[in-house]
Amino acid sequence: MSNSAGTPGEITRRQMLRRIGLTALVAGPGAGLLSACATGGSPAATSSAAPSAAAATSAANPFGVAANAPLEVVIFKGGLGDSYATEVHEPLYKKAFPQAEIKHVATQQIAQTLQPRFAGGDVPDMIANSGTDLMDNAALQQEGQLLELAELWDAPSIDDPSKKVRDMVAPGTVESGLITGKPYVMNYVFSAYGLWYDSALFEKEGWTPPKTMEEFKTLCETIKAKGITPFAYAGSNASYYAYWMILISAAKIEGNQLLLDIDNLVDGAWQRDSVKQSAAAWAEIGKYMDKSFEGLIHTEVQTRQNQGKIALYPSGSWLENEQKSQTPEGFKYALTPTPSVTAADKLPFEAIRAAAGEGYIVPSKAKNPKGGLEYLRIMLSKEGARGFTEKSGNITVVTGAADGLELSPGNASLSAAQTAAGQNIVTYNSFEGWYKELETELRKQTNALMFGRISAEEFCEKMQKAADKTKADSSITKQNRTV
Repeated sequence: MSNSAGTPGEITRRQMLRRIGLTALVAGPGAGLLSACATGGSPAATSSAAPSAAAATSAANPFGVAANAPLEVVIFKGGLGDSYATEVHEPLYKKAFPQAEIKHVATQQIAQTLQPRFAGGDVPDMIANSGTDLMDNAALQQEGQLLELAELWDAPSIDDPSKKVRDMVAPGTVESGLITGKPYVMNYVFSAYGLWYDSALFEKEGWTPPKTMEEFKTLCETIKAKGITPFAYAGSNASYYAYWMILISAAKIEGNQLLLDIDNLVDGAWQRDSVKQSAAAWAEIGKYMDKSFEGLIHTEVQTRQNQGKIALYPSGSWLENEQKSQTPEGFKYALTPTPSVTAADKLPFEAIRAAAGEGYIVPSKAKNPKGGLEYLRIMLSKEGARGFTEKSGNITVVTGAADGLELSPGNASLSAAQTAAGQNIVTYNSFEGWYKELETELRKQTNALMFGRISAEEFCEKMQKAADKTKADSSITKQNRTV
């Protein structure tokens, strides 16, 4: 779950600089530069080199990148490695601009590495801003250090110049990188949420993942007869895995407007028919869980699934990698969307909740910002995205880019689900990070619902009461989501 970065107006300048790793330089030589950034002044005089002259724009070079302009790329070398950059994206850039020299920097300490460079006005052209030492993108944007990416998303796609780059990625990708309503971050890795199962077990038993809640209940009876728990989650520390399913199903019934209204504390949102219908349907599935699961943590439940004791488990696409050491040979992770609740659901069965992650940014004071934009455009080509998946083992937001690749069972299933969903994406809930007390109450009431202590009606009443309390509390800063 993501955490809110806070309300811009409430942080001090020193807090902001601390968040982007520049605190030590507030009173030092870089203070003048940062003041200039904040007030709209230009730090160009402190740069070690002037930006390269732009070239004429064309269909092949929409940003007007100078053919001989050097490009510097800084990559967070964590779980994704950096071979996707050195062996895929950088060679593709070099192929497009043979005269350009590319400098590659790999580090696990992004803020520490770039701190003196932002202060001195000598910044790279593209940054994979990730890891525990990442810089705060919102704070960078407030300091005027990020280039807006609208030009990237509106540029012609490398694969089909008749379409814009934004048309080639999963729905919600552009919106996931908005700061103050404008795109500043290119999120690249595709994650999806749904029900995970062992496709080898299902194939062996002749089971088919359910497409409706009625099919789900029938399947649960069949699985139960085999001595296997049909569905389970960990009530001790991961009840949010279950409430994700409830909210996804509610959004399928009514549409994504429901989730926006829940995020925006719209009166009565929790008591709408869509939430009641979804809660009631999932409460029926909860009856197939043993009460003991309320006291377990997620890894305990996940390991039981690896042992063939649990059939369907709600989670996100990190599950396969997280359980790598516990997964026996022959176990094949697969994702199926949440089943349809009613025949009149606004979103089809294939709709999945998905989110884009792993942010890439272009500094506004870079010497070759146009090159930084073109580098991102190359990443968002099918060739660039396929190469990333081959090197990192992760699916990207570029729709269909992983088709035909030899993937792990879970990633192959994820890619197929992404293709099947198309534009039918359930949007991400933001209240989880905005209103901690409301989220904590939801965890509590989800367990009460799923383990049979309250009805769907009571669940909705209690959650509406909690949302009303949050809305009425003037000490809580209210947020607003429009997409």
